[in-house]
Amino acid sequence: MKLLATLLTAAFLAAPAFPAFSASEKPAEAPKVAKPDLVKGEASFAACAACHGADGNAGSPAYPKLAQQHPEYLVKQLQEFKSGKRANAVMSGMSAALSDEDMKNISYWLASKKQKPGFAKDKELVALGERIYRGGIADRQIAACAGCHSPTGAGIPSQYPRLSGQHADYTAAQLTAFRDGVRKNSLQMTGVAAKLNDREIKAVSDYIAGLH
Repeated sequence: MKLLATLLTAAFLAAPAFPAFSASEKPAEAPKVAKPDLVKGEASFAACAACHGADGNAGSPAYPKLAQQHPEYLVKQLQEFKSGKRANAVMSGMSAALSDEDMKNISYWLASKKQKPGFAKDKELVALGERIYRGGIADRQIAACAGCHSPTGAGIPSQYPRLSGQHADYTAAQLTAFRDGVRKNSLQMTGVAAKLNDREIKAVSDYIAGLH
């Protein structure tokens, strides 16, 4: 009997411990994250189409192409327009009425659209732009754009935006805004742009427009 009792005690102690739940209790479930609603996203984007194009491919070089952009990046920008971290009178007004859910729906809908390719215009500057994009400028400690935005300009989801095919005028305007302290929502980009002159900004922007 003593041997049997010893064996039973050992088996009990070795058994894994499980939390006890009553019949009415259930283990806590992880909160469900709502999937983006692309139909609602398209409907909400209708107000943006005048500037950014019906499918996110802005016709005017003054406005960015948003089609095929990483949704996480778009959400971040909309949130920062709304909060004032990124200053733009028009976009602050447009984003003010958007909820986080609206921003997510719009951003994922735009990510699902195909971006129309762009092209470089200045053959004399495009070679300089390529050198800066792919290799940076070592003697002035200017990092290569490709290091963060990838050699093809596709960017890195959740971290760095897609650049390839973007309007050169828009890219140049943003680099200038970073350099001059007008756009302040990326210390990393402010540091890079601060070292670029107008000719270099124009060259790399033109190269990016034709990048695939």
